[in-house]
Amino acid sequence: MKDFNFDFMGKRKIFTVLSIILIVASIASLAVKQLAFGLDFTGGTLIEVGYEAPAELGSIRAQLEQAGYENPVVQHFGSETEVLVRLAQGYSPEVGEQVLSTLSENGKFKVELRRSEFVGAQVGDELREQGGLGMLLALGVVMLYVALRFQLKFSLGAVVALAHDVIIVLGVFSWFQWNFDLTVLAAILAVIGYSLNDTIVVSDRIRENFRLLRKGTPEQIINTSLNQTLGRTLVTSLTTLMVLITLFLLGGELIRGFSIALTIGVLVGTYSSIYVATNVLLALNISKEDLMLPVKEGAELDDMP
Repeated sequence: MKDFNFDFMGKRKIFTVLSIILIVASIASLAVKQLAFGLDFTGGTLIEVGYEAPAELGSIRAQLEQAGYENPVVQHFGSETEVLVRLAQGYSPEVGEQVLSTLSENGKFKVELRRSEFVGAQVGDELREQGGLGMLLALGVVMLYVALRFQLKFSLGAVVALAHDVIIVLGVFSWFQWNFDLTVLAAILAVIGYSLNDTIVVSDRIRENFRLLRKGTPEQIINTSLNQTLGRTLVTSLTTLMVLITLFLLGGELIRGFSIALTIGVLVGTYSSIYVATNVLLALNISKEDLMLPVKEGAELDDMP
């Protein structure tokens, strides 16, 4: 694949400022607005209704929102005439009848209430804390792996890039108050894997070029490495985005949050592998000496005639 010739490192200061702005804005949003946790985290009310004819989920969702129900989750259940409604509010015996009354207002189709019950949170406070500790442990393992495979400076760059990506994805969901459920959490974990893979590919080429290229400053060598891997990065990102856009358009409401989170993560992860991880390397004064292969004892004697 043909190499590109973009001056990535020449604009690194601009993108460093951009990353700092995005991180600060994301943390501020998470602190002030927080995340709009879905039923998986908060619990709520589950209502099943039956229609005489195939139901239009968009119309049902609009009716519920007009009636004052915030972020209702509406999906088919078993068939197109059976609809499951999940509401992020406390349960009471009257909720089912109130929702039934709301959905019956237009009188177009007869609606029957099948069941109405309370649904507990699948993710409690204890599991949230364990998940947070697990995330920190995973970052620590990643840092150790990259340090052993490459060098400590590369591991710091990789972890900073991962934290950068996760914080921005969470910040976007907080800012727009999009529903944060277990599918979005799964997407966050997938973002970590995707971003790490991209960063390792770039790091591998940087290490190789530091050892092979005799001339050039660290900025020039990193620039060369980024241009050499850019084609692979673009192909991987574009093909992944095509799948995610298809999931967003055709996957239905339950998987929409997953596709949105992963789409943002792919875009931010591609950006961070180019600018964030490499910026950390330059800030830590990466040099050829850091990546020189160790010389075996007696190697000089072996080379003598």
